[in-house]
Amino acid sequence: MNTHHQGNPPRLLLVEDDMTSQGFFQFVLESLPAKVDIAESCASALRLAQNGNYDLWLIDVNLPDGNGASLLRSLHEQHPRTVALAHTADTSLELQHTLQQAGFQETLVKPISRDALLKCVRRALAKAPAKADAVIADAAPDWDESAAMSALNGQQAHVRALRELFLSELPGTRDAVSHALEEHDDKTLHAQLHKLQASCGFVGASRLAYAVRQLNHDPASMQARQQFGSAVSALLR
Repeated sequence: MNTHHQGNPPRLLLVEDDMTSQGFFQFVLESLPAKVDIAESCASALRLAQNGNYDLWLIDVNLPDGNGASLLRSLHEQHPRTVALAHTADTSLELQHTLQQAGFQETLVKPISRDALLKCVRRALAKAPAKADAVIADAAPDWDESAAMSALNGQQAHVRALRELFLSELPGTRDAVSHALEEHDDKTLHAQLHKLQASCGFVGASRLAYAVRQLNHDPASMQARQQFGSAVSALLR
């Protein structure tokens, strides 16, 4: 497991009864980094959820003693705000719609690639309570080389040029965001953050991208504002 921020990683509950799938999910999720607890049935999932405070649940649709939708309803009785992902080998669109209606954020279709799983989990954690998103924002690298190279078709020269432009504009964007926060100008704030989110994706500014998402979700949060300021400063130093 990656030791960066290992002292306070997000806690995930994986509900899966197949040993091979368990191993794959655990290996990938711990690379976030994250702390992963495993339940092999509805009963064990309910027991762990009662004793633990989780940032995200990943629930298999078919379990030995029940199904994912009914398990999620029971879990939400204990913790109504916790975000959940379903995972299944069934590609039926009807099933995916049913799971969405049951309260799952997304449905992961197995087999799923490592990158696709990590992207789904990060999206889900971004919609979880602020604690999880803050941890992921801190744990993300300042620059994600693979993401930038993918966005720009592997052209390293284009990555460098675009990052220079991005960094030249970043102080002005930071000041515009700060002014919008001071003036409680939500329209301008969200417009600036939306534009910055897109720019972060092009240049692979992963940590700032998560901080932007957190601030856009909860502009009043001092933690979100501090995360944003720290992420900007890390890129400009």
